[in-house]
Amino acid sequence: MSARKLVAGLGACAALLAATAGCGGSAPSGAAGAAAGRDSGPVRIGALHPVSGANAVDGQQMRRGAQMAVEALNAAGGIKSLGGRKVELETGDTQGKAEVGQSEAQRLISEGSVGLVGTYQSAVSTNVSVVAERNRVPFVMDVTASDAIFSHGYKYSFRVQPGSAAIAGAAARYLKEVSEKAGRPVKKVAFLHEQTDFGTGAAEAFAKAAKKLGIQMGPNISYDAVTASDLTAQITQVKASGADVLAVAGYYRDGLLAAKAINAVKPNLNAVWGVSDGAFDQPKFVSDVGSLGERYFSTNYHYDAKNPATAKLRAEYQKRYGAPMRTGAVLAYDAVQVIAQGVERAASTDPEKVRAAIAASQVQPLTVGTGPIAFAPNGDNKNALPVLMQVQNGQIKQVYPQDKAESQPNYSVTWRP
Repeated sequence: MSARKLVAGLGACAALLAATAGCGGSAPSGAAGAAAGRDSGPVRIGALHPVSGANAVDGQQMRRGAQMAVEALNAAGGIKSLGGRKVELETGDTQGKAEVGQSEAQRLISEGSVGLVGTYQSAVSTNVSVVAERNRVPFVMDVTASDAIFSHGYKYSFRVQPGSAAIAGAAARYLKEVSEKAGRPVKKVAFLHEQTDFGTGAAEAFAKAAKKLGIQMGPNISYDAVTASDLTAQITQVKASGADVLAVAGYYRDGLLAAKAINAVKPNLNAVWGVSDGAFDQPKFVSDVGSLGERYFSTNYHYDAKNPATAKLRAEYQKRYGAPMRTGAVLAYDAVQVIAQGVERAASTDPEKVRAAIAASQVQPLTVGTGPIAFAPNGDNKNALPVLMQVQNGQIKQVYPQDKAESQPNYSVTWRP
């Protein structure tokens, strides 16, 4: 076993010890009360997102997306196999903190949630997955990029979005293909990323895939997304490196910082290439940075812009909340549907039966994929598909692969900030 895997395993066990009372044994003492809460009244689904703190905008979007899924389910007659029982969303604010997400997950389970969705941040999902496993309650991750969670053999963890390795691998492949088709083949990529499991995992997976494709990498530059207030020094390092492409993996706020620093430093780049980045494929990014973000690329999960059902949902969200519906909110909608259809299929609120039904289900997504949401043995959505997007004329457009494209990628003219 590698040192990294050993540390990961010890970390998972430590989280399990903190969340419960050990790495084995029977279900928590509150299980009887939780079971009683599930047996009558509405079918409760727990939603864990950061609705306060640095990522509150995304967290609030995702909570709203989950609530809209519940409303759609109830409007369609509730859980028909349970006599039309209504669905109710029980919410928890993770505050973007792993330990808070852990305690909130335990609370929602103790109050009778049949399953959990969340959490936007990989570090938080890591702790919540341990709580879910210990309590034998399904946890369907809407936004969680880190692949480490799915290396422990957990039975109750599922993920709707493509994982970090899948996105990073696609990002490297799309970069090589798009740049070569444009007659400007990529030569050297610098990677700027936030320093937690999310950003580090994206950088490592991209570098591994890029090297196999013959793409030179370096430098690899990390930063603390919580405390960073300026990324000028990091972008100056990129400029000095001679890289012709800058890959970025971070959250929304630091994505804005990166765009401002790129404009100030003006490195000699052919492209800025988001990899699971939380900013570059957001409509708000375009409105916040204006022309500074024009032609930025981003390889990520994405709502299916070519699906009429997705368009209808996003139009309703816009009408209701006065803001564009982000992909995270659509993924939260999909995740709630996965749990609800698991309950429907199981004809039960027993979380273990729901878990088995989820594992065997196929759910039509509103996000980009190669087919229905269907889970591999490790809990990953085997039909999830990363898509390449680009800011074009102030709008986010799907540009690659070709069968998912709304317009063509613009890599043909040297990009300058």
